[in-house]
Amino acid sequence: MDIDLSALHFIRPLWLLLLVPGLLLPIIWRNGQSMQRRLNGKIAPHLLDYLLLTPQDNHRLRPVHLCAAILIIGAIAAAGPTWQEDRPDFVDNHAPLILALDLSPSMDSRDVPPSRLEAAKHKLHDLVERRGNAHTALIAYAGSAHIVLPATDDPALLNSFIEPLSSSLLEMPGKNLLQVVEQAKRILAAEKAPGSLVIISDGADTSQLDALQQQLKGSLLQVLILAVGSEASNFDRPGLEQLAHALDAPLGSLTLNDDDLDWIELHAQKHFKAASGDANETRWKDAGYWLVWPLLLIALLCIRRGWSISWSAAIVLGIGLAQPAPAQAGGFADAFLTPDQQGRWAFEHGHLPAAAAHFKDPYWKGIAAYQASDYKLAVSTFSTLDTARGQFYLGNSQVRLFQFAPAIEAYKRALALQPDFAEAKANLKLTLALQEKSFEDAENLPGDKADELKFDNTSDRGKETELKAGKAISDELWLQNLSTSPAKFLKQKFSMQNAARTAAGTAQ
Repeated sequence: MDIDLSALHFIRPLWLLLLVPGLLLPIIWRNGQSMQRRLNGKIAPHLLDYLLLTPQDNHRLRPVHLCAAILIIGAIAAAGPTWQEDRPDFVDNHAPLILALDLSPSMDSRDVPPSRLEAAKHKLHDLVERRGNAHTALIAYAGSAHIVLPATDDPALLNSFIEPLSSSLLEMPGKNLLQVVEQAKRILAAEKAPGSLVIISDGADTSQLDALQQQLKGSLLQVLILAVGSEASNFDRPGLEQLAHALDAPLGSLTLNDDDLDWIELHAQKHFKAASGDANETRWKDAGYWLVWPLLLIALLCIRRGWSISWSAAIVLGIGLAQPAPAQAGGFADAFLTPDQQGRWAFEHGHLPAAAAHFKDPYWKGIAAYQASDYKLAVSTFSTLDTARGQFYLGNSQVRLFQFAPAIEAYKRALALQPDFAEAKANLKLTLALQEKSFEDAENLPGDKADELKFDNTSDRGKETELKAGKAISDELWLQNLSTSPAKFLKQKFSMQNAARTAAGTAQ
């Protein structure tokens, strides 16, 4: 556990006043025990040295020393030492983030291995995993800009759309940031919260700077620029610097470690707090509870022969030490934490299967199961929910199990409950495309002949009967369809959107 001493402070500093009696207690006790001080003035000083015996155990540990230690450590613990901001993943308190990835051909340059685009995609995967359930949107752009995914709290879904992004998806050349900002403002309007736009690119069209300044004037959208390209290459660093200067936007660079991710998160959170008026409500992680363990050990040292102790207190402390930590399932945790609280702890600390087992709340039980890749449990849990988000995640879970038809129905139910549910609309379109692709692949499989056609002559006529094929579609083929179809789906979607924009421009 790294401690940032520059950020070290106390949440409840008044408790530190107890340090004074804790430090003075041994001194006061020692002075009170001094026989020389007591007899001074009653016996002649030249005789006193011969009458007093110096104790051999003068440095022996006394109860007063342990009491002083308890006061000092307890004061520090109660004061709440902290050096880390509390940013729980369980609560959706992250700033909304819009990721705009440049898909122009220059991003295929290999000065950054394996290529600028692949390095940027790898970094996006890391960022999405780090943000967890925070709302994140994805835009792809070159000469035109397109929303790949509206703001979503599903990192698995985001990752599945980041992977197929390539420079071949967009035919129109250029780096049209005007359309990027336009699409980002649309996403932010739906979020109804201040957010940040992260532009990941190797250059900029400086002819758009004045228009971009006007477009962002008065907006709650913050722009961050992440440059992709090595210093030795000829990537357009000057263009990005001009863009950053014109928009008053922080400019960073892609790094091999997580410094760039820390940089993005820091700027996004600062902007979110400042724009939402929440700058003074920063929560900090209280590290004082770690000092409970030395306090318990000191309390156990009080159980010594010849010392007066409270056996009831000692028994309580002994039971506390003998029990497992509240993070584990057991009688101690059950006595002090509800199942949902235990699930929350496990969820926040990344123990997703344990969280799914503990949660009683069906929504969070399903979320934990979904993120733990236990899609069958997620389906059974989300099936009990009649909310738009519950049906949305039911559809996501069914897609993961290649149950496209039920997933389509789940997305439709989500849209019926919440017609403006942009994520459900996007997933419905993708699932329809995946279903159509799976039908085409099934028809094109060689040697797909029925071994036997069986008609049910004994039961009622007109009912559906099962047709058994001699060669079922393998799981590998389904997985291949799932990974390759999004690219075709996105290319078709972008092409149709460009055609619609061209038609609209012609009509005007």
